[in-house]
Amino acid sequence: MPIPSRHRSLTLFAAAIAAQILLLALQIRRGQQVRLIRVWAIESVSPLGRGAAWSVDGARSLWNNYIALRHTREEDDQLRTEVAALRMRNAQLESRAAEADRLAGLLGFRDAHAEVQMLAARVIGASPDRASHMVFISRGSRDGLRRDMGVITPEGVVGKVFAVYPDTSQVLLLTDKESGVGALLGESRAQGPVRGTGEPLLGLEYISNEVKVEPGERILTSGQDRIFPKDLPVGTVVQVQPDRHSPFLKISVKPAARLDGLEEVLVLLTRQEFNFRKDADKSVAVPVASAAPPKPAAPATLPKPAAPATPPKPAAPTPPPKPKPAAPVAQPKPEAPATEPKPEAPVTEPAPETPDNP
Repeated sequence: MPIPSRHRSLTLFAAAIAAQILLLALQIRRGQQVRLIRVWAIESVSPLGRGAAWSVDGARSLWNNYIALRHTREEDDQLRTEVAALRMRNAQLESRAAEADRLAGLLGFRDAHAEVQMLAARVIGASPDRASHMVFISRGSRDGLRRDMGVITPEGVVGKVFAVYPDTSQVLLLTDKESGVGALLGESRAQGPVRGTGEPLLGLEYISNEVKVEPGERILTSGQDRIFPKDLPVGTVVQVQPDRHSPFLKISVKPAARLDGLEEVLVLLTRQEFNFRKDADKSVAVPVASAAPPKPAAPATLPKPAAPATPPKPAAPTPPPKPKPAAPVAQPKPEAPATEPKPEAPVTEPAPETPDNP
């Protein structure tokens, strides 16, 4: 479109000014030797670049936070469910492993004391009364249980059978106020009953103030209660206090068995005494290890076959002399028939001679 003549001069003037400014911008340099025209160009384009970058970031954020994660909640719920199931499974496996260890210890203890008749039982319940310390076990009269039989664990004494039913039994724990066991001190052998207090600790009674008792001393069964064999672990002394108003010490005892966490127990079917060994496996393993070097010397044990020298015990038939004294004693008894002179009593026939008197 042609420019009117009256505006042509103004247009040429404006073009000249613009050209002058561009030439000046090309010549002028700012900090770090950057031409002014370059600065103007960048400043005019920068808003467009920032706007484009903001749009791209917004689109990316929308994709990452919504479109791409639209199923994240479902996956998160599924993962939470799987984690809960794995935790439960892990707890079950840990419980089974602990149970296997307990049962292995129980079996090892019973095998180590095979000479003693004992019956394993599972704890299936407890008394709801807080003042009563009793548990129920899965053995009863059909299994040969009777009242007042001793109940133990590989750690020590637990209590006694209080009541017996066909398939279950009720066990009175040591911590019950009505419970007690004949006991003695492991060092001085001073005897006294251990009684329950209704608390986690037991009390050892009737130990004279003159007896020296130290914390940590073992308490064993005395065997005089006619329930437990002698020398079974009852607990350890934790506190000793003299009583000003009594000639006896006040002794607190911590039970050897974990009475607050019983799961399996052993019921003693007899009062036969035995050498109580808590760590049966260790006690067996140590002799084997120590005997391993002497195994070459073990042939020295062959003299044990020489024990057939014990056949002299069959020579114990020397007891037959005992029947010898008995035999002569028996023989004179048949000599008693020598008393047959009693039939000679008929020699008293002179009685018929009385007819001669008339």
